[in-house]
Amino acid sequence: MSIGETLAAARQQAGLTVAQVSQQTRIRETIIRAIERDDFSSCGGDFYARGHIRSIASVVGTDPVPLIREYDQEHPASGMRAAEIFEPATPIKIREPRPFGLGKVLIVVLLAVIGFAAYHLVSTGGGSHPSAATSGTTRPTVSPTASATVSPVVHHPVTPMAVIKVTATQDCWIGFTSTSGRQLYQGTILAGHSKTWRTKQAVSMVIGNPPGIVLTVNGRAETMSPVYPLTLSINPRSKTPVTTG
Repeated sequence: MSIGETLAAARQQAGLTVAQVSQQTRIRETIIRAIERDDFSSCGGDFYARGHIRSIASVVGTDPVPLIREYDQEHPASGMRAAEIFEPATPIKIREPRPFGLGKVLIVVLLAVIGFAAYHLVSTGGGSHPSAATSGTTRPTVSPTASATVSPVVHHPVTPMAVIKVTATQDCWIGFTSTSGRQLYQGTILAGHSKTWRTKQAVSMVIGNPPGIVLTVNGRAETMSPVYPLTLSINPRSKTPVTTG
């Protein structure tokens, strides 16, 4: 029996209608009917097709694992490299501030000394004023002192990063997309295995079997919802980096 025939037979044996399965899985009736006819074109891609198969199988009471394997054999996936999620889609060049050199500081000090001397010369009328000679008063000579040289403190910007770790207790499909909708990664993590991603950009994470994994973001464990599939938004720059999509 095909995948669709197996799901349809299990649904009928469970005494459920397509409408009842739709209410429990939140999958549209038209998509469920198409899947029972082995038509997966309306699922929106292989990742979502696997999630729909798993959700429907759980409701009608049949094992989804052999159905997923059969789907993989009939629809081989062309997953992207996991390393692609490590880098932003468009690299951003950050121009760091250049330190204010010692030579420039000395030039500023020298200009300040020259300016002060010129102002002192103008205010005294050229140094020897007639009235000053007759009165016998002498103006005190002020010697400007060079100010201390201070090197500016350079602060290098730190780019936030989210460290995402998944440990599977059951087989689980994982997918990542960028905020523009570009697929970054999709694949399955087998039970008993772990996988870690690091990203500096905001991403959308889709989990095909939420109860079958332990998810941590930056070392913090996240609570898994039983919704199939589950979509999370992860933004390294946010105070709460993980939100339900």
